[in-house]
Amino acid sequence: MRSVYIAGYGQTPVGEQWQRSLRHLAHDAIMPAMQDAGIERADALYVGNMLSGELVGQEHLGALVADFVGLRGIEAIKVEAACGSGAAALRMGYIAVAGGIHDVVIVAGVEKMTDTVSKDTTAALAMAADQEYEAAEGVSFVALNAMLMRRYMHVYDVPHSAFGYFAVNAHQNAVGNPNAMFRRAISLDTYLKAPMICEPINLMDSSPICDGAAAVVLMSEHLVRSMNGGRRPVRIAGSAAGTDSLAIHDRRDPLWLEAAWISSQKAYQQAGITPADVDLFELHDAFTIMAALSLEASGFAERGQGVRLAQEGEITIEGRVPVATMGGLKARGHPVGATGVYQIVEAAQQVQGLAGPNQVHDVDIALVQNIGGSGATIVSHILIGE
Repeated sequence: MRSVYIAGYGQTPVGEQWQRSLRHLAHDAIMPAMQDAGIERADALYVGNMLSGELVGQEHLGALVADFVGLRGIEAIKVEAACGSGAAALRMGYIAVAGGIHDVVIVAGVEKMTDTVSKDTTAALAMAADQEYEAAEGVSFVALNAMLMRRYMHVYDVPHSAFGYFAVNAHQNAVGNPNAMFRRAISLDTYLKAPMICEPINLMDSSPICDGAAAVVLMSEHLVRSMNGGRRPVRIAGSAAGTDSLAIHDRRDPLWLEAAWISSQKAYQQAGITPADVDLFELHDAFTIMAALSLEASGFAERGQGVRLAQEGEITIEGRVPVATMGGLKARGHPVGATGVYQIVEAAQQVQGLAGPNQVHDVDIALVQNIGGSGATIVSHILIGE
């Protein structure tokens, strides 16, 4: 297979983008990415999106977006894997370039969630769960994560307050990200006093509903080295996906993200590294419980010890395993189908030393992990700076 590089990227601010349509949001991320990469054409466009049909009434996004950004005629396809759609689209782009099918591929993630009332958006998000055995019983995604969190607290004897350090870290890092939805720090006391949504998950355990788009340009090695413009080349050294049952009750162990373990182990093997070599981890902190489970399944903590990394300050920008370095899903925001591409953009900025006040010291290797549903699809990528 050929080596695949990130040649350019773009992103929109995350928030309530009522003045911009779905296609305009995609445009606002793709055009800066193309300009950043120095290209006017591409061989293919893969668009990560989860809810355009349900919330906007628009499917067939690949051709729609390709036409709107001036790329009519190229291969263009929507990729859907629930909240993991962005990373799934990136994996399709990676396969196309690595396999020699295309030399230049644009991968975009776009989502518009705030034009509908919250009950409709919440119901749409529940489509990522098992319809017959979870969603049809009225269980929302907050409720599913609340059950996981309650189980974790019981099995490992962890107090609710221990999860607060994930939210505090995410909000602290969002202060330095101009594209983040919540650019304000919070204290542990703020976390503890936050309104309860679905016990034990409170408002600060949960990521927000929002709009946004991000895009990256992928290139083969011979092209990127002739067009990079002096910036540090960023290679995708590992790309892997794992799956598990949609319904949590069907899993061998509800507190073990098996798909995260599968995809991260494959990605480590492809890149020839171990978790000890990773300089930062952009994880999928849609809920604080997911941050803890991801750290454990990806090899950074023993089972039941993920929250201790947060409590001991190991997840901060100065820590041993920095996470959510630009605010994460919790504070940058979680426009679901776009999130996986935002994570890649932010990790590439870190590897290139372009993360501004949030720059992690001496970053060479980043692990990026995007989760679909409550863990049924998990895609891991490893970026290495050369």
